[in-house]
Amino acid sequence: MQYSFRLAELLGHVPDPRKRPGTIKSIVEYTGLDRHQVAALLKNEVKYIPLKALSRLCDYLIEHGHASADQLPGALFAVEPENFWELLARRKRLEMCLGVRRDLEEDNPEVSFVVASDSVLLGELLNGVTTLGGTAKLKKGDGMINNPFPDSLPHPEHLKQSLVWSPGQTSDDEMKACARQTYDEFSNSSGDKAMVCLGSTKSNPVVEIMMAWAFGAEPFESQDNVDVATERRCPIFMRYRDHDPHPPSCFGGTNLSKSDKKLEPGIYFEDANGKWVQGGVEEPGQTSALVFYIHRESQGRLEMILAGFSGRATRYLARALATRAEDFWPPNYNMHGISIGAFVVQFTEPGTKKDKNILRTDLVATTKVTPIPVESIEGRLAK
Repeated sequence: MQYSFRLAELLGHVPDPRKRPGTIKSIVEYTGLDRHQVAALLKNEVKYIPLKALSRLCDYLIEHGHASADQLPGALFAVEPENFWELLARRKRLEMCLGVRRDLEEDNPEVSFVVASDSVLLGELLNGVTTLGGTAKLKKGDGMINNPFPDSLPHPEHLKQSLVWSPGQTSDDEMKACARQTYDEFSNSSGDKAMVCLGSTKSNPVVEIMMAWAFGAEPFESQDNVDVATERRCPIFMRYRDHDPHPPSCFGGTNLSKSDKKLEPGIYFEDANGKWVQGGVEEPGQTSALVFYIHRESQGRLEMILAGFSGRATRYLARALATRAEDFWPPNYNMHGISIGAFVVQFTEPGTKKDKNILRTDLVATTKVTPIPVESIEGRLAK
C-alpha cells in the first residue's frame, strides 16, 4: 500500500498560475521551508518529510482555515490506487457526463435522449466502480471473507450525472456554453473528485475541453491546417468519417495537417519516433475506441474519457472494461505529479457476418489495446 501527499487538494491548489496567487510564498514565509521543497510537496514528488516540517504545515493549514486540528495530519495523506477500477472508486465525488441528442423536428426540449450505446457504457462504469470490476467479493471486510459489500472497500461518497448538448443539437454558442459551465463547475468544486466523460468529441463537447486542457490546446478550434503533424497540440487524432458530425476540434478532424489529407477514418497517435500511426481502423468488421485519463493525485483530481469511435465501438468498449480493465493500468506516463493513461483499443469482429442486432450488450470481439508512447505524451506536455 502506498500513500500520496494531498497538500494541494487541501489548499485548492491548481497548476494554473492565475488561480494560485502567492500560495507557495505564503507557505514558505509561515513554515520556513525551502521554496523548492514546498513546490515538490504540492506536486506529491517528495519521498519523505521531516516531522518538524509536517508539524509546521499542519499549523499553517489550521491557522488559515484549510483543515481542523482533529483532521490532521491524516487529511494530508491518501491511499494511492492499485488498479483501474480502484482509481475511480477511491474518488469521494464521481461525476459522469454524457452528451444528449434530440429530435430536431420536434419543437419540444423534453424529447431528448442519450444513445443506447452510451447507456450500456454508463451501466458498466457504475458496475465496475461499485464492485471494483467484480473483485469486491474477494476482499475481506469487517472480519468476514467473501463479503460483497465490506465497509472497508473504497467507493465514491457522492455520484452525479451531468448532461450536455451534443454538437448539432442546439446552437454552437449554447452547446459550448453548456459544456464550459459543466466543466467549470467540476473544476471549481472542492475535495477529491473525478469526472468521466462518455463519448467522443463528436457527441460530448466536454471531452473536447478536457483534452484541450490536458495538452494546452484551444478547445473547439481545428488543427487540420497546421503545417506539419508534429505541430498538433494533442498526441491523439480522431479522423472523422465523411458522414460523421464534424465539430471543430483540437484532436479531431479530417486532415492530420496541410500535407496529410488522405487518411482513412480511425484513431491515430504519434509514436515514439514522431511518426503518426493508425491505432484504430474503421472498416467492415473493425472498429476502435479511446481510453484516456489524467490523474493529479496531489490535487485529488481525475479526468477520464471513454470514447467509442462508433456506437458499436462504444458497446465493445463496455465489454472490454468489464472483462479486461487491467489492460488500461498502470498509467503510461508518471512524471511531475501527473499520471496519464492513454490507450487506443482496436476491435475485430469474429467471422465475416456482422451481427446487426443493435440491442445486444454482450458483443464479443478480438481486442487489441495499444498504449500511446510516453515520449509522445511527454513531448506535448513539455510544450
